[in-house]
Amino acid sequence: MTNRERFVNTLNFKPVDRLPIIEYSAWWNKTIRRWWEEGLPRSLNNAGMFHYWNLDLHHQFMILSYDMEMSQYQLDDIDAYIRDEADYEKVLPSLYPKDLLEDNGMADDLRALKAGHDAGDFAIWFAIEGYFWWPRVLFGIEPHLFSFYDHPELYKRICSDLMDFHLRVIEEFCSILRPDFVSIYEDMSYNHGPMLSEATFHEFIKPYYEKIIPALHKHGVKVVIDTDGDVSSLVPWFLGCGADGITPMERRAGVDAVALRETYPQLIMCGAYDKTVMSRGEAAMRKEFERLIPVMKSGGYLLSVDHQTPPDVSMENYAIYRRLQDEYCGKYHP
Repeated sequence: MTNRERFVNTLNFKPVDRLPIIEYSAWWNKTIRRWWEEGLPRSLNNAGMFHYWNLDLHHQFMILSYDMEMSQYQLDDIDAYIRDEADYEKVLPSLYPKDLLEDNGMADDLRALKAGHDAGDFAIWFAIEGYFWWPRVLFGIEPHLFSFYDHPELYKRICSDLMDFHLRVIEEFCSILRPDFVSIYEDMSYNHGPMLSEATFHEFIKPYYEKIIPALHKHGVKVVIDTDGDVSSLVPWFLGCGADGITPMERRAGVDAVALRETYPQLIMCGAYDKTVMSRGEAAMRKEFERLIPVMKSGGYLLSVDHQTPPDVSMENYAIYRRLQDEYCGKYHP
């Protein structure tokens, strides 16, 4: 099978010759710096790292809803850009750029990649900012949590503007090539679950997903929500919006991918491999792969570190992880 066939079949719970072998969230900068000291060539870019570690080639594009001029609106006293609607009006000229793909060269990159993508050489996806994530960028962390109560209409205006931007970008991107999936950054939960109530989610977040997700599904694109921490209680909320999957499934936050598979047999999952075992040697790493065998065999699963390989992992241990990843991805699949 080609890389892309394997990727697409996995996302659609179809048989594969082996599971895709990827590092979904790549590596911490501190990890790379450690590996430089251990002999990793300093000249490697992201694609070079994929080749060095013999990972399946894939390309991710980040769609940002602001331009470089946004920095001029940074507020001095808090890590944010707006306090109220007047501030939002001021920053608007730097938000939701027109002709984004053409102006930043992304469209040319996509055109250059289209032949290889069509041939199955690699998978492509893009990531967008979600309807919890983006208002937090604008308001700052603590004011964002109060904004549901202090500025409800402004919150909804921001999400509506973001949604209109996304709908436009989806059509622009898909007019060049159809990505294999889209991830939506949210980071809506931490170790003890979601940071908002289900009622707040339904009022402030869900209406925009109910328009964005059909626009992606129209093009045959899967939608994976990227949210950290304990996502267990969030899964039905997002499935209720039409989303297809969840990442990164952090084990240290209590996420049990095996239990979630039993409850949600059609949930796409990516990640789930406990990164904290990778510094402990082969026996600990093998035990973690063994834990995930039922999910590997069930389909709809991209096996990857659950949120970037951390800097306590030596190159020697990462090489062991990669050898075991090849072994288990080859042995256990639909």
